Amino acid sequence: KHFRLIRELGRRYDGDPELDLLDIGSVGLWGEWHMSGTTAADTGKPVPLPSAPLIDTIIDEWRRAFPQTPKVILIGSEQGMARTVTDKLGWRADCLGDMGGFSKTWNHMDHFYMQQLEKTGSQEAWKAAPVAFESCWDMRKWKQEGWNIDHIFNYALRCHASYVNNKSAPIPEGTRAEIEKFLRRLGYRLVLRDLENPARARAGAEFAIGVTWENVGVAPPYRDYRVALRLTKRGDATGEALRFVTETSIRGWLPGLRKTDLLIRIPATVQPGEYDLAVGIVDPTTQAPAVRLAIAGRDAEGWYPVSHLGVSR
Repeated sequence: KHFRLIRELGRRYDGDPELDLLDIGSVGLWGEWHMSGTTAADTGKPVPLPSAPLIDTIIDEWRRAFPQTPKVILIGSEQGMARTVTDKLGWRADCLGDMGGFSKTWNHMDHFYMQQLEKTGSQEAWKAAPVAFESCWDMRKWKQEGWNIDHIFNYALRCHASYVNNKSAPIPEGTRAEIEKFLRRLGYRLVLRDLENPARARAGAEFAIGVTWENVGVAPPYRDYRVALRLTKRGDATGEALRFVTETSIRGWLPGLRKTDLLIRIPATVQPGEYDLAVGIVDPTTQAPAVRLAIAGRDAEGWYPVSHLGVSR
């Protein structure tokens, strides 16, 4: 019955743009892959996790039901973490910020997370699927204990995190600047560094555009958003804009510089004249801009006018 539920959830929601991330659960307390502190009523013995074959079957059911949606598994599952690279799963950790809240001699950040990544060979899982953190307690606890918030944030960035969940709790007073600095590097952040296009092109012919990007974040995008261009004729407020959604996907763009070369064919029916050229990153299904670039000039529709093009017969 549970597997039928998983399959039905996938049928309804896989690939839905409102579903950003799937946390593979079904095992343990809160679906977090442990049975800490539980004992069987009849024997008094600790309650075990499901068998290894059943755990693999559960993971496979979620993977089959949600092939399009980015997926993570809790870092505490050694068996699940061992599958991250081969099955393109990311991972989630639910105690970011623990610097000694449970024990004076052991904490999650110094003694477990990095060690678990090395043990399971998951250090590069972030290149194909997301890394997500949940705050331990919430950020108010960090400040109360006097823990270094910059150190905690930099730890998440070292792990190439894309998500941090603070449980909808208020942020501590005086930490907004540190949080905003952190958010500018969390996940991906695309900067359009340079764009080159010819001054003129002919209707019915192709023209080339070279674009240099830089991802100044710590992780790649994991969705199949596409680079797109828009031509808008100057002085024609009622004319329909021309949109060109290219085959160039931003999925998997690792941090650093990247050059994309685009070849655009202008329809033969396009009226000659001067056009404004704008760049956007769009959802290929809706063809609407889906990503904010880290540059100025964004218009009301989410496009970035950056150049001009003259079109002739």
